[in-house]
Amino acid sequence: MYAVIRTGGKQERVSEGQRLAVELLDAPVGGEVELEAVLVVDGSVILATPEQLAGASVRAQVLGEELGPKIRAGTYKSKSNQRRRWGHRQHLSTIEIVAISGSAAKKAAPRRSRAKAAAKSAE
Repeated sequence: MYAVIRTGGKQERVSEGQRLAVELLDAPVGGEVELEAVLVVDGSVILATPEQLAGASVRAQVLGEELGPKIRAGTYKSKSNQRRRWGHRQHLSTIEIVAISGSAAKKAAPRRSRAKAAAKSAE
């Protein structure tokens, strides 16, 4: 079973037992957090709306906190000797997916062409 979750502005496909690094969560190390921004559960949803996945959630345990890779950036203006350089390291939480629960309320109906729908309604 797998799910697609949204956390920290990014989407991740996760399954039970998987470990991944996400943007810093407001939870203590060793605690559990429930991720409710679930987009897909087990691939059974086609064009899901948030109402269809209202009961779905993913539970994860926070294993630790770390710093991401250093990103360096800078600016330069020619002929005026202006240079500026800076760096950034994002704070990350390492989590392990404990459980995936819930499913879609219903599947979206497959789309039919208008000609087939008109022929079926005419019968």
